Amino acid sequence: MNAELTRQLIELVERAGDAILEIYQTDFSVDIKADDSPLTQADLAAHRIIAAELADLTPEIPLLSEESTLPSYEERQSWSRYWLVDPLDGTKEFVNRNGEFTVNIALIDEHHPVFGVVGVPVRGLVYTGDVDQGEAYCFRDGTRERLGGRAMGDDQALVVVASRSHGGERLEAYIDALGKLYPEVSRTPVGSSLKLCLLAEGNADLYPRLGPTSEWDIAAAHAVLVAAGGELWAVDGSALTYNGKKSFLNPEFFAVADGSYPWREHLPPVA
Repeated sequence: MNAELTRQLIELVERAGDAILEIYQTDFSVDIKADDSPLTQADLAAHRIIAAELADLTPEIPLLSEESTLPSYEERQSWSRYWLVDPLDGTKEFVNRNGEFTVNIALIDEHHPVFGVVGVPVRGLVYTGDVDQGEAYCFRDGTRERLGGRAMGDDQALVVVASRSHGGERLEAYIDALGKLYPEVSRTPVGSSLKLCLLAEGNADLYPRLGPTSEWDIAAAHAVLVAAGGELWAVDGSALTYNGKKSFLNPEFFAVADGSYPWREHLPPVA
């Protein structure tokens, strides 16, 4: 990604975040979508800003946003390159006012995220990840910090990051199983795509996602994580790819901070 477009995308995510925060500070209403997920005017305001500006910046690249009219698979299966956007990931966290929600823009190329921008409006942070360059950064107050996941070893304590809003008995059983393999296992609950960013910045080791997500939920942070040296794969061991089927639902997956550690040899099977 060239430096000028990267700068424009960071500013775009910040503007969308500002629009979200304006609504965050009001007594906003909450609607329920057909899939029982919440929707607010903040989701729609961020979508409108992002869609309009991406159309100006890169009119040749199609856009797929959670809040747009979703194109049919017959239309989008011919796309080799497109923007995949979640204008407000973590709407439940937004409604609960805990600040753990994000703005997400990913560039997908040949079914893989190659560039991602993740904004955290409440914290004034923007994460970027350029997979081709192998570079991930966190921007804060005009400064830029290089990101990299921390190294993992067999005898180290394991920090697991997990969803604040989605869990269940299978996840609890899996974390218990991890406790039998590592000397210490601690758990950090976090909402939205921030979980993947925590891995990218070296504050956690493993994110087992044993539950549903959609492609737009994770694509931008997926790029940040991989650019920082991490990895993400489906629980059956296959690569997690995008726009390869009619459904937008992802398989369950593992995400890790240290992509060089032989996780597949050490992780217990998923029930």
